Amino acid sequence: MSRFISTGSCVLDLPMNLPHFPVRGGDVIAHSAGALVGGGFNVVSAVARQGIETCLASPLGTGANSAQVRYELESEGIEHVGETLVGDTGLCLTLREPDGERTFITTLGVEAEPSHDEFEDLTVEPGDVVYVSGYDLAYPMSAPVVSRFAADLPNGVTLVVDTGPIVDEIDLDVLTAVLRRCDLLSLNRREAGLVQEITGVSERFAALRSLVSEQCAVLVRAGSEGCWVQPREGEIPARVPAFEIEVADTTGSGDAHTGVVAASLMEGLDLRAAIRRANAAAGIAATRVGPATCPTRREIDDFLALESGSKPISG
Repeated sequence: MSRFISTGSCVLDLPMNLPHFPVRGGDVIAHSAGALVGGGFNVVSAVARQGIETCLASPLGTGANSAQVRYELESEGIEHVGETLVGDTGLCLTLREPDGERTFITTLGVEAEPSHDEFEDLTVEPGDVVYVSGYDLAYPMSAPVVSRFAADLPNGVTLVVDTGPIVDEIDLDVLTAVLRRCDLLSLNRREAGLVQEITGVSERFAALRSLVSEQCAVLVRAGSEGCWVQPREGEIPARVPAFEIEVADTTGSGDAHTGVVAASLMEGLDLRAAIRRANAAAGIAATRVGPATCPTRREIDDFLALESGSKPISG
């Protein structure tokens, strides 16, 4: 059976619901629901909930934060195949505004310190899908390790890359080396705009195309617009519409989208059908509060059945 293998680092999210951002030097009263596992966990949990065998290859530590990550991985049936390092998992302060938009402040832990040996000992087979996050291409210690592993993946292995919101902090040589090997690139509108600034190319898809191969599929997630997709170079980008939902929290909705696209492609769906399922997953996730809120395969099936006027599978 093919596996989904993620190098994306997990962190502990500390969500804070804000009425508004404070002015510089000021303060604001926030509300928090406690620490939740997020970061790379959002993607692997999304894939696992679609019934796909899923592995996490990012390091975990020996502290309490890492113990919480391990517990959540086990509860989702996700195998940890990465290193165990002395230390602990980092934290991400997630600031959520009333409209559901989120802003992050991240501290680094052992998840940002993989070794070359870790990935050299990782067996990857044709048919497997490997996921790489732009966060790990930006961190000083993980960037050379993850980028070399991704760039040297054997033929027959699909590489999925999500640039993440700090794509402009990735060394251009590192980013280019990974994206030249990439089979599917997913990012949101803001991140696509940052790539336009990095490359100096004004047209969005032309800027993205300047970094990837001809065969790479490029997805630009555009919130309520849906998702724009260019399956390969030379094709006209097309929009796969979003579903109408009421947003509660956008944290992790992009991760849900990426995970469900990957899982759907692994099940044999064509790209547009995979994106439609992912749009549904991202929409459902955005109605829920928290980082790892991707729906299960059955929940997506039921949602799409209702959207099409059919009877939900689960009744």
